[in-house]
Amino acid sequence: MTRRVVNFYAGPAGLPLPALERTRDELLDFAGTGMSVMEISHRSKEYEAVHDEAIALVRELMGLPANYKVLLLQGGAHLAFGMVPLNLLRHGRKADYITTGNWAERAFAEAKLVAGDRVREAGSTKKEKFARLPKAAELKFDPEAAFVHFTSNNTVEGTQWQQFPATGKPYVCDMSSDIMWRKFPVEQFGLIYAGAQKNLGPSGVTVVIVRDDFLAMCNAEGLPSYLGYPIHAEKNSLYNTPPCLGIYILRNVLAYNKSIGGLAAIEANNRRKGALLYGCIDRHAGFYKPFVTEKADRSFMNVDFFLPTKDLIDLFVKEAKKNGMIGLKGYRDVGGIRASIYNAVSVADVETLVAFMEGFVKRNG
Repeated sequence: MTRRVVNFYAGPAGLPLPALERTRDELLDFAGTGMSVMEISHRSKEYEAVHDEAIALVRELMGLPANYKVLLLQGGAHLAFGMVPLNLLRHGRKADYITTGNWAERAFAEAKLVAGDRVREAGSTKKEKFARLPKAAELKFDPEAAFVHFTSNNTVEGTQWQQFPATGKPYVCDMSSDIMWRKFPVEQFGLIYAGAQKNLGPSGVTVVIVRDDFLAMCNAEGLPSYLGYPIHAEKNSLYNTPPCLGIYILRNVLAYNKSIGGLAAIEANNRRKGALLYGCIDRHAGFYKPFVTEKADRSFMNVDFFLPTKDLIDLFVKEAKKNGMIGLKGYRDVGGIRASIYNAVSVADVETLVAFMEGFVKRNG
């Protein structure tokens, strides 16, 4: 049997083994076609069944109301950073952006390129290196803003909105690194976008969830056709050749997630993993130092922490790899250690990491 490591990469991230095994088993002969899903037409009934099932599973698992469309696009969050203002900020519309980390800053910068001073920063903790989220009193919203954009989980810094910010405005949200980690009321969200490569599937697929009134706000006049959300909604995300293999694996992951109890079961696992890992960090607070300064802002997806010296950080990464755990080196702008514990990381995987951390303290503390 092929040896599998414990994968703590921030993205592309690990996928559930049953979803990968299904992909392997169907690779050479998908649905009796005698071909892989990569080789058949995206207009075939066999592929369209997968495509429609993937969309239906997004709707079912997230409990989406009927007035939301699900789009399966390409380009990742980077393309969405530009598509959002290109579609929604025509005709003088304004928007507020909350900048809470690396990717939130990039979204804000792209929106400024499109809409200039009609996009403003409603709050930021950059002066504190994004080590916490803004407090409610620190957020100042424009009453004329059509929406407030925020990033629900900051992959680089390891902060996460446990309670979404009170804005009085519809949300537009980048959920790339924590979509489907739990259930939440979607009604206040006008648009959600998420690269699939952390919690949902492989890189190359972007899930976009858009409310009908926000879709009606979109004005793609004068844009290259691919950049308009309405054409993708009209064509059921089949306007152009979609990323068929990525959507097929997305379907496999979501079908597996449904089989284990859906988002209720996934949330319970995620909270258990967070309690285990943060519990170890807090028990050894003189040795493991968390990057995030406020416990209420800690992410259940990306856990950043430091050790007393750079040499110890390097040794931690080296020894962890020898023990079958990879992807623990922190992001270059933060450093330290980052354990990304997305949905596909099991409780047992985190128990393995925590046992290693306990031993590392005894040997080096």
